[in-house]
Amino acid sequence: MRLTPLRRTAVLAAAVLVAGTATIAVPTSASTAAVGRPMENLGRGVVAVRTGATGVLVTWRLLGLDPDGIGFDVYRSPAGGAAVKLNTAPLTGGTNFVDSTADLTRSNSYYVRPVINGAVQPASESFTLTADHAVEPVVRIPLRAGGPVKFTWVGDLDGDGAYDYVIDRQTSPQMIEAYRSDGRFLWSVNMGPNSTDQDNIESGSATIDVGHWDGVTVGDLDGDGRAEVALKVANGVTFGNGARHTESDNTRQSIAILDGRTGAPRATAPVPTDYLADGPMGARFGIGSLDGTGNSLVAYMKNRVGNGGFNLMMTAWKFDGRTLTRQWKWLRGNGTMADGHNTRIVDVNGDGKDEIAEIGFVLNGDGTLRYSLAGAGIVHGDRFHIAKMDPGRPGLQGYGVQQDNPSGLREYYYDARTGAMIWQHVEGGVGDVGRGMAGDIDPRFPGMEVWSFSGLYNARSNQLTEPNTELRPWPQLGLWWDGDLTMELLNDGKFEKWDPASPKPTNSLPRLLTASQYGAVTAAQGGPTLIGDILGDWREEAVYTNASYNELIIFTTNQPTNTRLYTLAHNPAYRNGMTLKGYMQSHHVDYFLGAGMTRPPRPNITYTGG
Repeated sequence: MRLTPLRRTAVLAAAVLVAGTATIAVPTSASTAAVGRPMENLGRGVVAVRTGATGVLVTWRLLGLDPDGIGFDVYRSPAGGAAVKLNTAPLTGGTNFVDSTADLTRSNSYYVRPVINGAVQPASESFTLTADHAVEPVVRIPLRAGGPVKFTWVGDLDGDGAYDYVIDRQTSPQMIEAYRSDGRFLWSVNMGPNSTDQDNIESGSATIDVGHWDGVTVGDLDGDGRAEVALKVANGVTFGNGARHTESDNTRQSIAILDGRTGAPRATAPVPTDYLADGPMGARFGIGSLDGTGNSLVAYMKNRVGNGGFNLMMTAWKFDGRTLTRQWKWLRGNGTMADGHNTRIVDVNGDGKDEIAEIGFVLNGDGTLRYSLAGAGIVHGDRFHIAKMDPGRPGLQGYGVQQDNPSGLREYYYDARTGAMIWQHVEGGVGDVGRGMAGDIDPRFPGMEVWSFSGLYNARSNQLTEPNTELRPWPQLGLWWDGDLTMELLNDGKFEKWDPASPKPTNSLPRLLTASQYGAVTAAQGGPTLIGDILGDWREEAVYTNASYNELIIFTTNQPTNTRLYTLAHNPAYRNGMTLKGYMQSHHVDYFLGAGMTRPPRPNITYTGG
C-alpha cells in the first residue's frame, strides 16, 4: 500500500535534528513563496538489511513536507502472517529502528505507519527481507543479461512513489534499459549504428556516456507525477515501442522525451545546428527549476573545431506533456568562459530559481550570463563543487581545481552568488589537478573542508586542518553513511572514514566496507554507477553492478542513527545533482550538513501528481 505524503499549510514544518538524545530546536521561518518548486511525491522508501545473527536495521524516509512532531510505528509481518508493532511509543528520533527479535529463518516484511497528533496514519509500502538472508548492507535488484553499465539514473517512472531504475549498456550499439523498483524489466532503447563510435572526445552522433559526456537524464518534466527519460538521439535509434528515429543524415541530432513506462517517444525536438559543420555534439543533461515553478531540461553540448578548441552550446527546454520547446540557447563563441567535466544546477542567489554553473561561469535561469571567473584567472579544470561550505557566511560557496593553469593556480574558493574570489592557492610551475573534493570531515573546524593534492584545508579559514599535507585523503567522492554528521569517503569501492585524531594517508584510512566483498565491480573512474539518497532515511546509497552485469548491488547503511533529517531527495539542490553525471561528483544540499549544524529549513516544495 502506498502512503500518500501528508500536506500541511497552516504550520511550516522542518526536519528535526537529533544529536544523541538532545533535540536541537531552531525556529522555522515564515513562508517564502506561495507555491514551491515541484518535487517527487515519494513514499517512505522502507528498506531493511540484516546486520548480524539476530539484528535487522529498518530505515525509512522523513519527507520534505512532513509536519513537525510526526512519529512512526514500525511493524513486522513474518512469512505473510499477522503484523506486529515493534515499538512501544511512536519514534520521533532518527527514522530507523533496530529489530533484534525477528526469526530470520523466515521471511519478514516491514512497514511503518506515521503518527500525527496521536492519530495513526495509513501504512507505508512494505519491504521484505527474505528467509535466511545474508548479513550484508545491500539490496540486490535483478537485471537482464547485458553488457557493462556505466551509469544508473533513478526516477518514479510509474508514479507509485518508489524510485525506478534506468541504466545504460556499454555495448556496440549502446542500449538504455528501464526497470521497476523491484527489478521488473520495462523497456529498452537501441541507440543504433551511430552509437558504435565511442571515442571519448569525438564520438558518434547517438553515443552516450563516454568520457565526460552522458546525454541521458531522468526526472518528472511535465509535473504529472511520473518521470520521463530525456535522451540525445540520432539517425537509427530504436525506441522502447519499436519506433525508429530518423534524421536526414548521420550528423544531425535531436532530443527525445520518452515515456518512462514504455520508452516510447512523447516528443522530440532538433538540436540547434549552429555548429553542425564541426560534426555531432557530445552532451551532458540535467534537470532544474529555472523559473522556480516547473522543471526544465538543461543541455550542455560540445564538439571540436578541427584539432583545436571546442564549440560550447547550452540550451534549456520545457516539456508540457505534448511538446518539447526550447526556452533559450547560449553560445560561448570566442568568449573565455571556462567549462569543466561536470555541471551544477543550483539556486546560487536564493530566489527560488535555479542557475546553471560551470567551473568558470554561471548562467541565469533565463540563459543570460550571470558572471564569469575568467577575470580571476580561472581556466579549464576537471571538478568543482557548490555548497553551503561556510555556515557563517551568507549564501553558497564554490570550490574548484585547475588543469594546467599557466599562472600556477591549483585550487580556488569563491562566493557562488557573485563569483567574488575568497582565496586561491598558487604553486610553482604548472600542474594538472585531476581531483577535488568538498565535505565536512574534520569536526574541529567549522564548516566544510576542501582538498585536492595540496593538503586538507578548512574552507572558511583557509587553514590546513592537518599540517602534514601527505595525510589528506584521496579527493574522489563523499557520502553520508554511518549516521554522524561528518562525511564518509568513497574511493574505488572502498567506504572510508578520515579520522582527524589519527590521520592516515590515502590507502590507509579506516575502512567501513569494501564493495568487492559483496560482489560489486566499479564503473567509470573506479566509482559506482550512482550515488544518491534513494532508499530509507537520509543516508546515501551507492549503486554498483555485479561482474556479470545482471544485478544492481545497492549499498545502503547498516548503522543506526539518532539524527533525523528529511530525505535529501526532497532538497532541490541535491535532487538536481542526482540528474547530472559527467565526471561523477558528490551531490550537495543547499544547507550546511556537518558537525555543529543547525536545524535545516523546511524545503519550499510541492509534490507533483495527484
